[in-house]
Amino acid sequence: MSDVTIYHNPKCGTSRNVLALIRNSGVEPTVVEYLKTPPSRDELQALLGRMGASVREVLRQKGTPYDELDLGHPKWSDEQLLDFIGQHPILLNRPIVVTSLGARLCRPSETVLDILPNPQRGAFSKEDGEPVVDAQGRRVR
Repeated sequence: MSDVTIYHNPKCGTSRNVLALIRNSGVEPTVVEYLKTPPSRDELQALLGRMGASVREVLRQKGTPYDELDLGHPKWSDEQLLDFIGQHPILLNRPIVVTSLGARLCRPSETVLDILPNPQRGAFSKEDGEPVVDAQGRRVR
């Protein structure tokens, strides 16, 4: 059983980069393709609690019905926003990673390095070629 879980969308470059960084640390995470198997309301609330985040902080706008549903309007309560995420899982921003060191929305992708329990095992560059980790496994700043 893995001690790292990623809420992942394989069509998202940032999510793919985060998954690759997790694997570069020598860990095969539990991968939850949240569009296929969305977290339950209770799981989502627990995840938000662990992240110390509000529902609004994990809402995704781009490529979602966010604008169409007018979710930026303050009239929507957290409970209502959770209902919208339940109806439209694409509204959940990604990737979210959970480890023994915490839970985070990993945007940008190198944010995951702050919560991985194992060090990087070698160089890593994002899909676009941007270096993130050097040959000694150290974060490139």
